[in-house]
Amino acid sequence: MIDLDPQGNSTSYLLGKPSSDVEPNVAGFFEQTLSFSFNVQPASAFVVNTPFEGLDLMASSPALNELQVKLESRQKIYKLREALVQLAKEYDRIYIDTPPALSFFTRSALIGASGCLVPFDCDSFSRQALYALMENVNEIKADHNPGLAITGIVVNQFQPRAKLPQRMVDELISEGLPVLAPYLPSSVKIRESHEACMPMIYLDPAHKITLALSELHQVIESQRG
Repeated sequence: MIDLDPQGNSTSYLLGKPSSDVEPNVAGFFEQTLSFSFNVQPASAFVVNTPFEGLDLMASSPALNELQVKLESRQKIYKLREALVQLAKEYDRIYIDTPPALSFFTRSALIGASGCLVPFDCDSFSRQALYALMENVNEIKADHNPGLAITGIVVNQFQPRAKLPQRMVDELISEGLPVLAPYLPSSVKIRESHEACMPMIYLDPAHKITLALSELHQVIESQRG
């Protein structure tokens, strides 16, 4: 996991402490791209272990906010892609948590990634954001990353008994968009997972949200081949 969001929620979730307390981190990786040096460390040097088997993390940092302007002005937009090429030799899968806005870090991720998952919360604002993101993905695909694709739309906070969520999802499907099933239901258990800093598969393996997440993961993996 690479946490590119300066808020560092994924980092706090996986390590149980604020991203400001974690070193090395992804900010250190980007900082070294700003200075010419013969002692450049590989991307793997900025990765830390998590308590969970098989999962390592390139942690976020509040310093990303300050670095963004410098990285943009020095045109370092392809540095993350170079890091992903290195890390792909060591890991089966690499997931990137991006900021919600289309920032330098989000664009860097889309330029380097093979696909993106788009969350959809079944409301009109989320739908507008979905269409805007699709336009951005298509532009980046045309200009920088021909292999980029939307792997799927992840339906979140789904209420099966409510008419509006089902109608909105049906409309996306009718438009030919890659909506993934199963849909993730609303659950207070997710908040408990966040508070405990423990993924659902460890907190409550038999819970309905855990089973839905596991099935969704299998669907995503089957698409990748």
